[in-house]
Amino acid sequence: MLDYQAPNDLLKEKVILVTGAGDGIGRQVALTYASHGATVILLGRTTKKLEEVYDLFESSGYPQGAIVPLNLDTAVEHDYIELANTIESEFGRLDGILHNASLLGDRTPLANYETSTFEQVMRVNVNAAFLLNQALIPLLQKASNASIIFTTSSVGRKAKAYWGAYAVSKFATEAMMQLLADELENISQIRVNAINPGATRTNMRAFAYPAEDPNTLKTPEDIMPIYLYLMGNDSADVNGQSLDAQPK
Repeated sequence: MLDYQAPNDLLKEKVILVTGAGDGIGRQVALTYASHGATVILLGRTTKKLEEVYDLFESSGYPQGAIVPLNLDTAVEHDYIELANTIESEFGRLDGILHNASLLGDRTPLANYETSTFEQVMRVNVNAAFLLNQALIPLLQKASNASIIFTTSSVGRKAKAYWGAYAVSKFATEAMMQLLADELENISQIRVNAINPGATRTNMRAFAYPAEDPNTLKTPEDIMPIYLYLMGNDSADVNGQSLDAQPK
């Protein structure tokens, strides 16, 4: 999977939603999916960043896609229902979701953790994914072979000191992935998995490890094979798995 060679038309005619699509891994995934034929719906909180990605779609001759400015920290249930209605009216179905948007929060002991920050991280990293799935699963069920991908972390499998709300949220992400995979397995054509990107050259990583040399890290582009594999039909039998984007 880590050296998966995706055919150029792997995602042709698929409609895929990517959250956190304006920057970092989400931006690269959106461009990579579009380059393999997908119509990508770009969801993020900063319209300017989403427009820059959309412009790259147009200049590269990729499928047109769409922009959805949405702040997952402040969005409420009605916003997700409206999103589902818009996708249905524009595209008729949805073939995949990449839950990429996340907040890091503070790197500090839980005993000192700010309540407001803890709640914000959980809203963006957990509650938003729950609400998105609930609103969009009916659209995914209209696709012949749909994929939901969560973004996890090594600290969502084994917690480490000072990772606070982020670690707690990623444990919740793992649980949500497992629950959905089990619940949908025999009643739908939807598969549900998670990807741990590992140490990758992103702004979040730089904030978490300010002394680290980013040139020693993989770029988002380097880890795209597994994102393509899990979204394309070659992974139709893979369900309920938490996979690493980089070798251990």
